[in-house]
Amino acid sequence: MKQQENTLNDLPLNTKGYIKKLNCTGNIKRRLLDLGFVEGCPIIPILISPSKDPRAFSILGTLIAIRKEDTKSIIIDF
Repeated sequence: MKQQENTLNDLPLNTKGYIKKLNCTGNIKRRLLDLGFVEGCPIIPILISPSKDPRAFSILGTLIAIRKEDTKSIIIDF
C-alpha cells in the first residue's frame, strides 16, 4: 500500500517543512523553481488570508503568497 504524500497545503501554520518535489509541469513549475522551490529547501506557512486562499509562505528569506490550487502540487516532508 502506497503511503499518501503530504502537500504544502497540509503543512500547519508556523511549522517548518522541506520541499520534496514539485508535482506540476509547464509555467507553474518554472515559476516555482525560479522562486526557489527546490528539493530540500525549508518552507514555513506564515499567514493565511481571511478567505483561506492564498496562503503566505516564508522561503529563502522571502514571503511568497501561493494559491491553494498550487500548494497541492508541492510535495513536502515535515
